[in-house]
Amino acid sequence: MELLFLGTSAGVPTRARNVTSMLLDLQHPTRGGLWLFDCGEGTQHQMLHTASHPGKLDKIFITHLHGDHLFGLPGLLCSRSMAGNVHPLTIYGPTGIREFVETSLRLSGSWTDYPLEIIEIREGVVFSDDAWTVTAALLNHPVECYGFRIEEHDKPGALDGAALAAAGVPSGPLYQQLKRGERVTLQDGRVINGADYLSPPRPGKTLAIFGDTAPCEAALALAKGVDLLVHEATLETAMEEKANSRGHSSTRQAAQLAHDAQARKLVITHVSSRYDAQGCAMLLAECRAVFANCELAHDFTPVRV
Repeated sequence: MELLFLGTSAGVPTRARNVTSMLLDLQHPTRGGLWLFDCGEGTQHQMLHTASHPGKLDKIFITHLHGDHLFGLPGLLCSRSMAGNVHPLTIYGPTGIREFVETSLRLSGSWTDYPLEIIEIREGVVFSDDAWTVTAALLNHPVECYGFRIEEHDKPGALDGAALAAAGVPSGPLYQQLKRGERVTLQDGRVINGADYLSPPRPGKTLAIFGDTAPCEAALALAKGVDLLVHEATLETAMEEKANSRGHSSTRQAAQLAHDAQARKLVITHVSSRYDAQGCAMLLAECRAVFANCELAHDFTPVRV
C-alpha cells in the first residue's frame, strides 16, 4: 500500500500546505482500490498533481465535519460526475455527513451520475471484505470525530514448488488449488494437501489514520502495533495545554502514543499555519526525541506501508 498526503495544514491552507486529505492506494493485484481520507477544500486540485483520478476512488472516509476536513467534498463529487464516471462511490462519516452532502448537491442544483452511497458510522467495524477490514473509534475532539484502523488480511504463505515437483505433482492448474490450501487428488489416486506445502501466512499490513484529537484511551487501542500511525501534531510541546483545550495534540503526545502503541512508524501531519520550515523542523525534532522513527508529512509526501 502507499499513502499519499494531499494536504497537511491545520485549519487553513498556507502557501506550502493545503488542508487535510490523504489518498491510500491499496495496490491490490486484481481489484486495485483507491481510498480518500478526509477532503479539505482544494483536494480535487491537489489530485490534479498526482497520477490518481477522482473517478478511480472507491471510498471516502471523513473523520469529522470541521471544514478543513470536509469542504472539498461537494466539488470533488460533482467534478467526478461531470467527467462521466460511473464507478460507484461510498462515503463513510459521522452523523450529519449525509445531510451535508445531500444539502450541498440540492442547493447547488447538482447531482451525481454514478451510484453514491453515504454511510453514517458508529464505533466498530465500518467496512470488511475478503482483503481488508476498517474499524472506527471515537476520538477526543469538540465534534464527533473518528480515527480509522485499516487492516489487510493475512496473505497465504508461498507454495513450495520444488517440494511438489519432488513429490511428483505436475505443475499447472492444480497449483492454484494447492496454494489456497485445498486438497487435490492426482491421477494416480494420491491425495495432496496444499496446506502441507505452504509456508506460514504472511501478516497483512496495518495502519491507523486519526482525525483531530487530544489524547484519549481509544487512541491506544486503535494504534496498537500498526505498521504506520498517522497522527496530528498541531502544536509544539510548549503549547500542549492550548492544543488539548481545542481537541488537539502536541508533538510530544503524538510521539508518546506511537511509543506506547508500539507502532513501527509515525507520520505527523495537521500542522498549524504558525509554523514555517524552521518551525516544522522543530516539531519533527520534538517527536523524534520521544519516538525516533517519525516523519513529518508535507503535501505530496508518499509513504509506503
